[in-house]
Amino acid sequence: MRKNNTWQLADLPKGHKAIDVKWVYTIKVKENGEIDRYKAMLVEKGFEQREGYDYDEIFSLVARMETMGLIIALAAQRQWKVHQMDVKSAFLNDPLDEEVYVKQPSGFIQSGKEGKVYKLIMALYGLKQAPRAWNKRINSFLHVTRFKKCASDHGLYVKTNDYGDLLILCLYVNDVIFTGSNLKMIGDFKHIMMKEFEMSDLGLMSYFLGIEVIQGDDGIFIRGNLLLSF
Repeated sequence: MRKNNTWQLADLPKGHKAIDVKWVYTIKVKENGEIDRYKAMLVEKGFEQREGYDYDEIFSLVARMETMGLIIALAAQRQWKVHQMDVKSAFLNDPLDEEVYVKQPSGFIQSGKEGKVYKLIMALYGLKQAPRAWNKRINSFLHVTRFKKCASDHGLYVKTNDYGDLLILCLYVNDVIFTGSNLKMIGDFKHIMMKEFEMSDLGLMSYFLGIEVIQGDDGIFIRGNLLLSF
């Protein structure tokens, strides 16, 4: 949070309310059930926010599951590989338009400045507008890098080059699923994403929202609740 310049210490202005925060601890596990890592996340209590004061728009666009199925089916038909990346602390990358103040988190209250609060510069998990702020940020970046948004599914983006090669990308909050006909375009995309954001390159897509995806020389096989009705 310090690295991302998430907040700055400030006095609480009159007429504003400092929203409380809490720590949430989770254990991330691998596909086989083994512990991958322990994670602590600071979350703002969004239920204390007031519409028109602390937030306006709150929605976040994600690719439809039917679209995900279509992309996987297309990749299987054309013998492409489907790749997956994860944006670390996605919501912490997004500047806020609103003026929001939160209390200092437990365990990190600055000595001698106990009466001060944090003014948020970037979004924080739990904020009602955090998903919208992240979508605005990633959408702007993809537009600059020459991706075109699909008119019928705003979580789907497509990029082509001068030779007719295709790169297709699906967004599901902070998960990025992509495939295409040109390995160099895929490699270049990974490079610019990791340069712009803190990313985890998960390699070939193998597990997503309860769906197991097996990619081999014989094609793509799916185990889970993703229905492909084509």
